[in-house]
Amino acid sequence: MAERSPASPSPAATRLSPAGEERFDPRAIRLRLRAVAAGFTAPLLVTHAGDGSGRLFVVEQVGRIRTVGEGETEPQPFLDIASLVTAGGEQGLLGLAFHPQFESNGRFFVNYTDRSGDTVVAEYRAPGGSDRAEPGSARVLLRIDQPFSNHNGGALVFGPDGFLYIATGDGGSGGDPMGNGQRLDTLLGKLLRIDVDRGRPYGIPEDNPFLGRSGARPEIWAYGLRNPWRLSFDRETGDLWIGDVGQGALEEIDRARAGRPGGLNYGWNVMEGTDCFSPPEGCDGEGLVRPVAVYPTGLGCAVVGGHVYRGSQFPALRGGYFFADFCAGVIFALDPNDPGPQEPVIVLRSNHAISSFGEDEEGELYVTDLRSGEVLQVTGEPR
Repeated sequence: MAERSPASPSPAATRLSPAGEERFDPRAIRLRLRAVAAGFTAPLLVTHAGDGSGRLFVVEQVGRIRTVGEGETEPQPFLDIASLVTAGGEQGLLGLAFHPQFESNGRFFVNYTDRSGDTVVAEYRAPGGSDRAEPGSARVLLRIDQPFSNHNGGALVFGPDGFLYIATGDGGSGGDPMGNGQRLDTLLGKLLRIDVDRGRPYGIPEDNPFLGRSGARPEIWAYGLRNPWRLSFDRETGDLWIGDVGQGALEEIDRARAGRPGGLNYGWNVMEGTDCFSPPEGCDGEGLVRPVAVYPTGLGCAVVGGHVYRGSQFPALRGGYFFADFCAGVIFALDPNDPGPQEPVIVLRSNHAISSFGEDEEGELYVTDLRSGEVLQVTGEPR
C-alpha cells in the first residue's frame, strides 16, 4: 500500500445524506483547543462519573486520579494508588471507568500496571458521592501477566449493555513474538467483556462468543489487536470505536456496529492495518475485519482513539469522530456515516502531546496533554 498523507481540510459546504439530511463534513470545520485545567503530572485520561456533579476526573500516569469542578482542580486526589503502580514508558495508571450506577453505588474501576509490571483491573468505591475514594475498598478483578513492559492497552469502558470492556495489548516487544493477537487461550491482544455485577470476581455474559469453547478464554469479546490504547462507544448509536497502535507502517481505527455479535478478528499480527504483516505478502485475510481508516505511522507514531462528538456547544462538530496521533500532535476526523474505508482528514495541527480524548456528562470533548499537564476542551466552528 502506497503511503499517502491524510487530506488537510478545505472549505466545503455541508454534505447531505441520500435521505437529504445534513451530515458531518470534516473539511467544513475549524477546530480549536482551549485549556480548561493545568498542573497535572503526565495526564493520560479525562472522563466523567455520570453522577450529575459535572466533575471531570483526570487520570495521572503516576497513579493518581484528580477532580476538576467549576474550573478548579481539587488539591487532594480522588484516589492515590501510586504506591501500587509502576509508572513510566507505557506503564502506569492507564484506565478508569465509572459504574453506570456510580451515583448510587459509588463503584468505579481502574486499570494499572503493578510493581511487577503486570496488568491489574480493580474495583474501588467512593460511597455517597464522596470527593474521596476509599483506598481500602480495593477488590482485584483481574491480573494479567505481562511478558514485556510495552503494549499494555489500558482502556476501560462500560458499554450500552452495562458490561465492562477491557482493552489489552499483545504483550509487547515487537511483531507479537508470542502470537498473542490470534490466540484464544490468552487475554493479551484482546477486547474483553465481563459482568461486574455478578460472579466472583466477575461474571461472563451469556453471549460472549467463546464461552464454553475448549481452549478459549470466555472473557474474550474480540481479538487480533496490537495495542488498543483508547476505545469508546458512540453515546447515540452504540457503535464501538477502537484506536489500535501500529507496528511501524500503519495506524488504524476499527469499528464494530452496535448490535453486531462478538468474536470479531481485527487481524493482528496477520495484518497491520490494511497490509499483510506475517507473512509480509500473500497473507490470508479471510474473515478479518478491515479498519475503517488507516494512516502511515511515519506521519506520527501512535494513534489515540477518540469519540464521536454528541455535545451541543459546537454544532459544527456534531456527529464527527475525532482522534489524534500522540507524537505528531494532529487531530483527525472521520464521518461515521461513511461506511468506509475512509482517508482521515487532519482538522488541527498542534504542539500538544495528546495522550487521550474524553467526554464530560454533556458529551463535550476534551483531550489531555501528557507533556504540558493540561486538559483542553475541543471546540470548533464552520469555515
